[in-house]
Amino acid sequence: MSAKEIVKEFYKSNALRDSDLMDEYLHPDVTLEWNSSKGFLQMNKEELINLSNELKKSYHSSRIHITHLLEEENVVTVRYVHHVKTIENPREEMILAHFIIIWELKEGKLYRGFQMSQLS
Repeated sequence: MSAKEIVKEFYKSNALRDSDLMDEYLHPDVTLEWNSSKGFLQMNKEELINLSNELKKSYHSSRIHITHLLEEENVVTVRYVHHVKTIENPREEMILAHFIIIWELKEGKLYRGFQMSQLS
């Protein structure tokens, strides 16, 4: 499977809300550098898995809409919109944020991520 296919599969799966799936996609030494509209975060595997658990608790469901997916060797860039339905109102979908991330893969797993996001 190509790096692009792995990344696409990751975002099309429910891994952002399923810590077991998240764990399968992440390299043991993964790091994510995240510049958001609220500041800078650097996260390791445990923190990313905890984030997945928090998203599951906070939202009834979520959906990723990928607008761009580019690959160069073992590096994949993804631009996407994250849609969610809240627990309080599961019938109404809203945009959580817009993201762009560059993933470096190692041994078929997400290894280094550089992400920027903007709340909607």
